[in-house]
Amino acid sequence: MDLESVETSSELLHAQAHVWNHIFNFINSMSLKCAIQLGIPDIIHNHGKPMTLPELVAKLPIHPKKVWCVYRLMRILVQSGFFARQKVEESEQEEGYVLTHASRLLLEDDPLSVRPFLLAMLDPILTKPWHYVSAWFQNDDPTPFDTAHGRTFWDYGGHEPKINNFFNEAMASDARLVTSVLIKDCKGVFEGLNSLVDVGGGTGTVAKAIANAFPHLNCTVFDLPHVVAGLEGSKNLNYLGGDMFKGIPPADAILLKWILHDWNDEECVKILQQCRQAIPSKEKGGKVIIIDMMMENQKGDDESMETQLFFDMLMMILVTGQERNEKEWEKLFLDAGFSGYKITPILGLRSLIEVYP
Repeated sequence: MDLESVETSSELLHAQAHVWNHIFNFINSMSLKCAIQLGIPDIIHNHGKPMTLPELVAKLPIHPKKVWCVYRLMRILVQSGFFARQKVEESEQEEGYVLTHASRLLLEDDPLSVRPFLLAMLDPILTKPWHYVSAWFQNDDPTPFDTAHGRTFWDYGGHEPKINNFFNEAMASDARLVTSVLIKDCKGVFEGLNSLVDVGGGTGTVAKAIANAFPHLNCTVFDLPHVVAGLEGSKNLNYLGGDMFKGIPPADAILLKWILHDWNDEECVKILQQCRQAIPSKEKGGKVIIIDMMMENQKGDDESMETQLFFDMLMMILVTGQERNEKEWEKLFLDAGFSGYKITPILGLRSLIEVYP
């Protein structure tokens, strides 16, 4: 369709607005990052009631000349659903800012906070590769991250404490949220197990929660040596360094939370084959427990579908992985020698997948 065939002026203007909105989508992200760095969600939360603009300004660590810009920042964050406006009790006219469900997930000390994930994903180290995507399509680098930084994401993280730390913090924050749902609504997945290895478990957020909820279950966090270095276990939790491509400690079950989407099909099959060697037969309770996205999951709404597409692009930009639909997951399981699987779409954007030898 060319512009001359657009029938009405309103259609043309709507098309222009659609283009503009996508050009400027990053403004929502960066405005939110600014609010987090200034501590706005916590300031409003600690106020305990609707917070007027002058009250908010008085608490912010900003230069006096920038005071008049705070309203503009808050206006776009209200528009994008991170804050709302409510009447102040003492005044029928005046309104104050309050948190929404989304901004409650950005409070610094909230156990389910996704603040570390936001700050990690919007760090210049991870946003820079997006400027190299078209160049990457024309070269033979494995990822745009490699094109931008001259090495892979994993190599960069292994040598740069900053990216290693904020990646681990981001994964830990996500793990707390997912694990709270997992232990509450999916307890049955751990029934009958005596041992579990959390492969790529980072600093052990998921394994700690599982170990606490199931004291009889011996849990091992298995990750790269530099990730688990110096971490101390407890009575039914321990840490072990190693390489999941070379071997995985034996256990009744292997947990892979948000691991396989980081890798291409060939790499995933290698990981799954190592998992299969580490667990007993299905008759003896052996299984692999996967928490990952299921593309084309009909339980999702339009917004969550878009989020899955965002994550699929993120995997293409940073690493060699992808998000997969059920047929693509099934092929991986069969290629790795597994006999069957069960999918429980209970974790919002992600599903719980049990895979049997």
